[in-house]
Amino acid sequence: MGATDDGWIPWLALNLALWDSLKLLKTVLERFPHPSEALAASPAELAGIGFDAERASRLVSPGLLDAAHKEFDRLKKKGYSLVTFEDNDYPVYLKEIFDPPPVLYCAGRVEALQGPAVAVVGSRTPTPYGRAVAERLAADLASRGIVIVSGLALGIDAIAHWGALDAGRTVAVLGSGFEDVYPKQNRRLMDKIAESGAVVTEFPLDVAPLPSNFPRRNRIISGLSRAVVVVEAAEKSGSLHTAKFALEQNREVMAVPGNVTSDLSRGTNALIKGGAKLVAGWEDVAEELPSPLRESLLAQRPGETRPLPLLTGDEAAVFGLLKADEATSIDDLIEASGRSASELLVLLLNLELKGAVTATAGRNYLRRM
Repeated sequence: MGATDDGWIPWLALNLALWDSLKLLKTVLERFPHPSEALAASPAELAGIGFDAERASRLVSPGLLDAAHKEFDRLKKKGYSLVTFEDNDYPVYLKEIFDPPPVLYCAGRVEALQGPAVAVVGSRTPTPYGRAVAERLAADLASRGIVIVSGLALGIDAIAHWGALDAGRTVAVLGSGFEDVYPKQNRRLMDKIAESGAVVTEFPLDVAPLPSNFPRRNRIISGLSRAVVVVEAAEKSGSLHTAKFALEQNREVMAVPGNVTSDLSRGTNALIKGGAKLVAGWEDVAEELPSPLRESLLAQRPGETRPLPLLTGDEAAVFGLLKADEATSIDDLIEASGRSASELLVLLLNLELKGAVTATAGRNYLRRM
């Protein structure tokens, strides 16, 4: 982790005691030059700056520093890093927000947190159109050196992470501690992200994925990023909370337009109607980024589409029947190809293994390239 392990203990202790109160964490950072001074404060002094008796007792507990040492030892054993508000590795843009987390637990490469970054977020139950757009947008931006930030959730978040992994780096922000990753089915994705990018959380190791954690998580997603792009969101989607944080943090807010008859387009279309930049491709995102990043991105030669893996003649024939923005059912493929279901399923499985096709619910298929 570094040469000054002991210097992190007061920060860990502060976070262990007050992780469930952003307001008090902010108060402590403003009132005391260093967390060690807050740990040495009297209950009366803490009460004078807004602490109730229960939280004051946590902060002055004789066992708090021991708990912090144990947490630190567990971090090292698991191979995680720690970044505190006073460290040089603390993300520059995150430090600017109203209530930056005093501590970030990190799996993977800390340097990935320095950006430049764009957040891509959206519905947990996207349409095939939303899936295709999110994957392509994340891949196009990542291939040009932009770090893609999202929340590891099912749906658009996970798709954006996977799209970025094909071409560059991505950062995931959790709404829980590392010992209780949510959703559990994205644990493999988390490990993959950590190989080249980073997974971060402000929550101590054993904190569960409580519903109240996720709005807090969203402010970090936007805080790490220069811009937030929303891809499909219902009217009360959590992704709109991320967009709201972005506006408060003076980040650019953008949205992908959708079908006006789809509930999953109501949120994104409302953002555009309210002044968010309409995004149809990576260039639209680049145009709203600050100079000189904007000029650097737009000056790059147009990116080529990812080359297809080598396909057999039969695989290529089936691949040619699929679309990137609309899923095709197995029944439609049987009718269009004249092949049997068993033959088609073998070919589709081969295409999936080669990364050319994605299977969705109900035995429907999307081309990925």
